[in-house]
Amino acid sequence: MRKVLVIGARGQLGTDLMSFLAGKASAEGVDLPELDATDPAALESCVARSAPDVVVNCAAFTQVDACETARELAFAVNAAAPGVLSALCARRGITVAHMSTDYVFDGRKPVGQPYTEADEPRPVSVYGKSKLAGERAVLESGADSLVLRTAWLYGRTGANFPKTIVRKALAPGSGSMRVVNDQHGSPTWSRRLAEQIWAALEGGIRGVCHASAEGSCSWYDFAVALLKDMRIERQVEPCGTADYPRPAPRPANAVLENARLKAAGLNVMVDWRRDVGEFVGLFRGELAAECGGR
Repeated sequence: MRKVLVIGARGQLGTDLMSFLAGKASAEGVDLPELDATDPAALESCVARSAPDVVVNCAAFTQVDACETARELAFAVNAAAPGVLSALCARRGITVAHMSTDYVFDGRKPVGQPYTEADEPRPVSVYGKSKLAGERAVLESGADSLVLRTAWLYGRTGANFPKTIVRKALAPGSGSMRVVNDQHGSPTWSRRLAEQIWAALEGGIRGVCHASAEGSCSWYDFAVALLKDMRIERQVEPCGTADYPRPAPRPANAVLENARLKAAGLNVMVDWRRDVGEFVGLFRGELAAECGGR
């Protein structure tokens, strides 16, 4: 049984990955405050003590708008730390899997044309630029490495789009909701992504791979589907990105094609609609209670 060290183990993806690995590997999870991934000495001590066969790095500074003003922190967490970690893994013969994002692309590709691994990254936000720098640091470290780009992640833990929508829908006296309809992506369940990470690692694929749900939709479509499955009646109206200006630009097209995983016969991702239905089926009551329902 392989030993896996998960960094960022209490985050949305890390939590599901730790759960998925139970019985499949000897998994150890670390996160703040016991590990500050931006401290090279702490990283080295952690890896040396754990002595894993595989490290999965789920730690990241993912507050996209905050990254615009906290550039130094964004690059420390998303670029420098993965580089240090991968260099440590290279010296010790440890495989490293690193999570990345659709934000490495500018999102200007026509809707209906997903991004593949062959497309040239052109990030336009600080978050995207820091994540691309992290990818390159991992790939250039000399470690046996896998970089998995995903998008529109949601899960049982942490803050995410489904919880925001359900919370707004259940708010006392709430009327109709407006949700952006001109950004497109593939809502990706963290539990399914955990399964994909392990399948890719076990299958031996390395380098950059895309790993997001099959199919695509707008945030508006996602909200409508979610509330239908939650059995919450609330009027949802489409609006444009321009109606909700944010500090960091959002990709209009965040759809990723899992081309390399499919070519290798390792793609385990399913249609986003199926996953949302399963997610709600498992956690409907928990979501409602957490977001203000009864």
